Amino acid sequence: MNAGRLLARLTVAPALLVTAWLAVAMPLLMGGVFRPGPAILLWVPVAAAALWLGLRRRPREAGEPGDGAPDEPLGAVPWWSAGGVVAVAVAFGVFEALMCSEQIIVRRDPASYVQFATWLKDHGSLPIPQAREAFGGGDPALSFDSPAFYQDGGAVVPQFMAGLPLILALGGWAGGTHGMLLMAPLLGACCVLAFGGLAARLVGPRWAPAAALLLALTLPMLWVSRSTFSEPPALILLLGGLSLLHDGRTERPRAAMVKAFLGGLALGLIVLVRIDGIRDILPVAVYAGLLVARRRRSGYTLAGGLAIGVAAGLVEGYLKSRPYLDYLHASLDPLLLISAAIAVATVLMVLVLRWDATGRRLRAAGTAIGRGRLPGAAAILTVLVMVGFAVRPLVQTVRRVPANTDDRLNAQFIEAVQKLNHMPLDGARQYSELSLYWVVWYIGIPALLLATFGAALLVRRLMRRQSPQWLLPYAVIVWTTVQVLVRPGITPDHPWASRRLIGLVIPGLLLFTVFAAAWITKRLRRIGYSRKVVQVTAVTGIALTLVPIVITSATYMVHKTDQKEVGAVDAMCDRIGPGRSVVVVDAGTADRFLQVLRGMCGLPAARTTSFATPVDVRRIIGKVGGAGRRPVVMGSKPEQVAPYGTPRQVVRLRTRQDGRTLDHPPGGSWGLAIDVWIAEPPVA
Repeated sequence: MNAGRLLARLTVAPALLVTAWLAVAMPLLMGGVFRPGPAILLWVPVAAAALWLGLRRRPREAGEPGDGAPDEPLGAVPWWSAGGVVAVAVAFGVFEALMCSEQIIVRRDPASYVQFATWLKDHGSLPIPQAREAFGGGDPALSFDSPAFYQDGGAVVPQFMAGLPLILALGGWAGGTHGMLLMAPLLGACCVLAFGGLAARLVGPRWAPAAALLLALTLPMLWVSRSTFSEPPALILLLGGLSLLHDGRTERPRAAMVKAFLGGLALGLIVLVRIDGIRDILPVAVYAGLLVARRRRSGYTLAGGLAIGVAAGLVEGYLKSRPYLDYLHASLDPLLLISAAIAVATVLMVLVLRWDATGRRLRAAGTAIGRGRLPGAAAILTVLVMVGFAVRPLVQTVRRVPANTDDRLNAQFIEAVQKLNHMPLDGARQYSELSLYWVVWYIGIPALLLATFGAALLVRRLMRRQSPQWLLPYAVIVWTTVQVLVRPGITPDHPWASRRLIGLVIPGLLLFTVFAAAWITKRLRRIGYSRKVVQVTAVTGIALTLVPIVITSATYMVHKTDQKEVGAVDAMCDRIGPGRSVVVVDAGTADRFLQVLRGMCGLPAARTTSFATPVDVRRIIGKVGGAGRRPVVMGSKPEQVAPYGTPRQVVRLRTRQDGRTLDHPPGGSWGLAIDVWIAEPPVA
């Protein structure tokens, strides 16, 4: 096997494996039988089939139709190129595993995903029972909800889509809680590998190691690969799906149809991981329509795979995560309407283009446009758009007036961060106008300038019907990047908000950066500079691009955060013991530990409502005893539980957490102290 074929296969294998796992795990979850036996027994043959179909090569034969693509997706590849991409990915994964965090106490999304996955690992079904019978049938002063876990009727429903928890559960079956946590570095390394593969296909294999290194050293990539975030698996599916579609261009029609289906399925399953992934894949639906309009059978299989993946995500979301989607309705409903409109418009476009007379006129018009001034104008517009984002803070300050309880809590959080950073208090500030500056923090000005130049050059080439392999990747990157920069839609503290950028904005811009650098070196060769001068220029350019990336990442890179949580939780569960029903009387402790108690300790847990009094708590204690269980009252301070029994501390955690900034790059950490006290009231 030559180096090019090896690199091509290695870089799509993660997406194929994740696609196969989700294709097996999601139906089992819907049937309430997501258990290791059936899941792994089904996954092995499905993964083998996906790898066989997705990795084998069936090059076009002479005379078969094609679009001018070469017979091999990567062409001639030196071994150092393939080895460089693999080395960067492996080194990244090992380093991140050594620095991996232990976020399992619920404060933000990573721990919520771990608790979701823990429940699936142990029970294999949803929703989560409230176990009211363990509290004597429940009580008006009791509640069972906590952040990321909704109280829905007689059950508790996790907040997020099930894609990432299904993946984490596989790690949990292999290695318990630590196995789940180590899935984050593994998924991050697969992202770096897949990105290097896409860069090799679109820019050139000699540039792939540099591309992989650029992404690996960015702070957002380092950050999301140390904790269980949904962005890495979604990025694996996106990059791998685009690579599969690229590879299909070089193959015989039937093989191209198979790879189009697998690529479409991978892209569609992003919705099972992140519901807002619907936005990112809308250009794929239009691209499938263009293929159908050109009478390419791969367009039908691409559309079919995409539709199946999206349908799987929507079915799981509306049947298993409905309260979460209801919470998102203000942004989700317009997105679904836009998606439906684009689908209808795509069908109409296909009908128009398939009509010979109209199709000929439109193709002739497209040729005329490519020869005119419009490609140059599009390139200039690309630059002007970036300039517009750069001057946006001078003309706009984005605010959002809190409209509900969640908005008010978010405003209070922003004010708390502002106070800690000695800033004017304004909880309505969203800082969205700084979105392009966020990008600059993480990739630097040289990379952004090169990315802008690369994007402008590419749109000019595409409108001239050149570089067709870039059409879909360019459309997806630009479509998503513009929308994210306009409205990030995330709490604006950093590094938290950087997760919105790593989903595609930063990888996409870095891809444009590498393309621009490659174009410049080729132009230098073309105008007569020696090979040595060109090589020095290329290395110097990449080094200068790396400098600001490393400067931002350096402090974070070598500091561990969120440590010792697994040991603290295990000790807490042991100290409480079995056969207890836990009543949490402190709101902060309930937010952090309610699902931890249910999932990791295996104990029924509930919280008292805001209007509950000590009389209510004593009534609940009596009802727990009447149900034949031992009551435990939990709080964060001994005085909170002392009225009900002798206080006993079960958690004393002292660790570090990521610092939070709003108007400058993150770089430090803050102390984190978590204390939990319990009392065991006597039961008559």
